[in-house]
Amino acid sequence: MSVLSRVHEKLSRTAAGLVLVLAAGAAGSLQAAEYVIDGTDAGMHASVNFQASHMGISHLWGRFNDITGSFSYDAANPGASSITVRIDPASIDTNHAERDAHLSSPDFLNVAAFPEAGFTSTAISELGNGRFQVTGDFTLHGVTREISFEAVRTGEGESPFGDYRVGFAAQFELDMREWGINLGPNSTLLFNLAIEGIRR
Repeated sequence: MSVLSRVHEKLSRTAAGLVLVLAAGAAGSLQAAEYVIDGTDAGMHASVNFQASHMGISHLWGRFNDITGSFSYDAANPGASSITVRIDPASIDTNHAERDAHLSSPDFLNVAAFPEAGFTSTAISELGNGRFQVTGDFTLHGVTREISFEAVRTGEGESPFGDYRVGFAAQFELDMREWGINLGPNSTLLFNLAIEGIRR
């Protein structure tokens, strides 16, 4: 084989290797996607519910009806994922108008002074079997504190609406006194989240 032929063969192998590397990179980037949360304006397939103790006798359930946000999700690299959720605290709904008005007052949420609440992730790690550890900043009542909780992927795929969706759920407890809200003898709320995102 001539020197020229050997050089040509070496260049061809190098080019083929570069093509494989670029193809692998492109495949990886295709797995990362941006999702908009299917909340208030898009069909309400997302919810932020909470359970509170009522005088230590029974449980009271409530929810926030106005939820917006977005997240990025990469199944191949969960650590690169992130989520931002915005909640309108004035949309609190405990199925009792007078109680909701009281909860919205300066005695509790004070929605006039603090009209925004929400969560922004700072780190997401994979735990296996569709489970993730999510850490981030939760803002409520004008106070921002770091929280961490476990989330699980509940489903993923094409929907009957002609789009692609992925869903996650989480459950965790928070002591509202850490956000300056005193609910009485037991200020701990149990939160249940269900988030469904539509791929952009």
